[in-house]
This record gives sequence, structure tokens and C-alpha cells, in this order.
Amino acid sequence: MPPEPSPKSAVDPAARAGNVAALAPADFSKVFSALRAILQRHAGRLVVTEDSAGCYRLEGGLHPTHNRPFPIAWVNTGKGYVSFHHMGVYVRPDLLKGASKELKARMQGKACFNFKSVNPGLFAELEQLTVRGFEVFRSPPGKNGYDTGTWQPVAGAGRQASKKKP
Repeated sequence: MPPEPSPKSAVDPAARAGNVAALAPADFSKVFSALRAILQRHAGRLVVTEDSAGCYRLEGGLHPTHNRPFPIAWVNTGKGYVSFHHMGVYVRPDLLKGASKELKARMQGKACFNFKSVNPGLFAELEQLTVRGFEVFRSPPGKNGYDTGTWQPVAGAGRQASKKKP
């Protein structure tokens, strides 16, 4: 009788390579596409720093401490769900006032929403939240009530445009 395969050898090569998107359920590609489309429609001058089968990321501001560009919003495919991250909600949690219980139930942490299937109603609500969140970053410092000491928006500043201040 041949020996039982070890758990390590039984792992899919895609999993060993870290390609979570290849292992995700088929519906995840539809969820990922719908959430990426939300970011694409409203990206404006934000910079796309990753656009792969499992991750779509937008950058466009300088981190207040490190003075380097960092992600504003992104979508990525995980093993159990597709995550939509939005730093506008992190910076301005009051943007969630009026959000439905259903959308809030999808939250993990302060700025992440997880989905396993396409939900047009929740995606429309998330799109409205995304528009309001992007407005925070597009507004001049001091507008919309965000603390300019913790965030300095720079339209169009992505990895390609990164330069230290003199």
C-alpha cells in the first residue's frame, strides 16, 4: 500500500505560491469585479498601484508620520471572502452614520467590509459611502472636519509621484 500523502504535499500549488485568488470560490471573481468597478468609477486622480486578479489598490495621499504615499482604498480576495477597504471610513467614522445595519454587519475592524456574494443593494450603499469618503481626501485641509494633523491629502500622489518634502 502506498504511503498517505503528507498534508504539505497535498496542498494545491497555487496555495503554496500564495495565490489566494486562484483558490477562491467562483462567485468571488464576480464580487471582486463588482467592488473593483466601484473604485474604478470614482478613482479620479488617485493612482492605481495594483491591479491583479486578487487585488486592486488606489493610493493618493501622504502618510502624516512617514511622509510616504499609502493606500486610500483597495479590494482583495481572501480565502473566505472578498474585502473592500476604505481609509475614508477609518479617518472619518462619522461617515457611517446612517449606514444600514446590513452594511455595518459586513464590517471587520474600522474600515473593512467583507462579502461572499454580490449584493446590489449593499454595493450601491457602499458606493455612496465610497464617494463621501473620497470627498474627505479631495477636500482642502480643514474642510469636512477631518484633522489636518493626522492626514494630509495630496491629489494624485502615488508611488510614482513620491518625493520627500525639502
